[in-house]
Amino acid sequence: MANSHAKTGGGSAKKNTLPGMPAAPELLTPTAIPAHKLVLRSLRRTDFKAVKAIMDKVYSNMEGAWAQDEYNALLKKFPEGQICIEDNGQVVAAALAIIVQYSDFGDKHTYAKITGNGKFNTHNPDGDTLYGVDVFVDPEYRNLRLGRRLYDARKELCENLNLRAMVAGGRIPGYNQYSNEMTPAKYVEMVRNKEITDPILTFQLANDFYVRKLIRGYLPYDSESKAYATLLEWINVYYDEETDKLIGNQKSNVRIGIVQWQMRATKNLEDFFQQMEFFVDTVSGYKADCVLFPEFFNAPMMALTNEESPSVAIRSMAAFTEPIKTKMMELAVSYNINVIAGSMPLYDDGKLYNVSYLCRRDGTVDEQYKLHVTPDEASYWGMRGGDKLRCFDTDFGKIGILICYDVEFPELSRMLSDEGMKILFVPFWTDTKNAYQRVRLCAQARAIENECYVAITGSVGNLPRVENMDIQYSQSAVFSPSDFAFPHDAIVAEATPNTEMTLIADLDLDLLKDLNTSGAVRNLRDRRKDLYSLNWVKKTERDDELLAQGEERAPKTASRRKAVAAG
Repeated sequence: MANSHAKTGGGSAKKNTLPGMPAAPELLTPTAIPAHKLVLRSLRRTDFKAVKAIMDKVYSNMEGAWAQDEYNALLKKFPEGQICIEDNGQVVAAALAIIVQYSDFGDKHTYAKITGNGKFNTHNPDGDTLYGVDVFVDPEYRNLRLGRRLYDARKELCENLNLRAMVAGGRIPGYNQYSNEMTPAKYVEMVRNKEITDPILTFQLANDFYVRKLIRGYLPYDSESKAYATLLEWINVYYDEETDKLIGNQKSNVRIGIVQWQMRATKNLEDFFQQMEFFVDTVSGYKADCVLFPEFFNAPMMALTNEESPSVAIRSMAAFTEPIKTKMMELAVSYNINVIAGSMPLYDDGKLYNVSYLCRRDGTVDEQYKLHVTPDEASYWGMRGGDKLRCFDTDFGKIGILICYDVEFPELSRMLSDEGMKILFVPFWTDTKNAYQRVRLCAQARAIENECYVAITGSVGNLPRVENMDIQYSQSAVFSPSDFAFPHDAIVAEATPNTEMTLIADLDLDLLKDLNTSGAVRNLRDRRKDLYSLNWVKKTERDDELLAQGEERAPKTASRRKAVAAG
């Protein structure tokens, strides 16, 4: 049984301080978008009160929540199959299931029969099919696509328990509006062909289920579906591959998406948000684990400041960073994808920095400052480098983020590699091909040196009226180590130069393990640690040195000289 997954709207608040920001007073305030902390876990007996509250909302017209003894019986018989999502410790969605020997029931079963009238004595640990008993989401959370996460967890459970398939009876509540016009079979066909949208069937078809047949009298009291239900099935293509893991195991195959971003004039912040969401939506549609944006992808905001001085303009642009970060956090949760939000200027306590934000799909956020600023970034903008380097934990493994010029310093990626980094993400901005080549060639070297994957992406096009950032050059790519198990040229994928596009790549992390132990060369293992070592020593004098050099070189009048991000 399943509930409707209708979307609801949401807003956020804002400070109306800059041209181009939306006029709605509720858009940018951080409190308007709740700070999510989503956790996928098994249900517990102590969760009943929260589960009951959600079921009472969802099934208010269908007998409401289960009794507590029914809930406890299910947990006792099959605890691994009862999954929930909590947000900041509060259960907001759940999926319930049992294992059955499907041949014992066949295609003409009813909900009452296959669940043992709610006693779940039909659960068979030695069965061959995972049967979906229920899925429900708190109506206030239906815009976050939590149902998709629950179905993905069920699929993972089905695979790791080595079950043949996942089967469920799906309500068709939208049929109530068409029952006088067509048969239920015709209605299902129309939904399948996307001529009609059904709150539940449309969602289930989008999650790789197919309709085996229609069942009459599946839920006799379901007036919206006229007591009909679709018998849905998802086939486990890995059936017979034995494994001990259930849900939440570390991924060995990771799908990443990168955006080669077209710089274009934007009318206001809302217009810019639409461009961002388009690409997050596009990449998430390929079920990618993360999406990477370029360095200074928000440069179009600079044109909205109407400032002629580059240093004043970029500080004005920095005022847009917080609302853009907040929006990226919202998109990461809503589209169930980790977002590496390129980089944006941050003006903090009278100092200007360049910062990349990692917006995880569980609602958390981290940041990596650009450590090495180029001489022109210091002289034209007065930008400073950060002083911390972090290896980030994600749900697809350990990653590092180095912004543009930083990838040209091999010490940084080596330190990240020592902490277990498997994928390095490099958002960059370059104006010329020779500047781009520095980033590309260094990124390829980092992949070989550290036995990791490296993904780079930049911007293309031009930005009239934006001094220092008016032209772009980019060819986004994903690089691998160079050995027999990897592509012959150590290039996993690459974009067409200077063309707006997305790039999707699948990365096998197990190949990195094999390389470390049996590669033709083993860079990490063969280091002569008896001769040399690498240590982090925090120093900030370099910032002041660059700024001083910049002041000596800075022109006294406006110039078209470009701040070459790659140095």
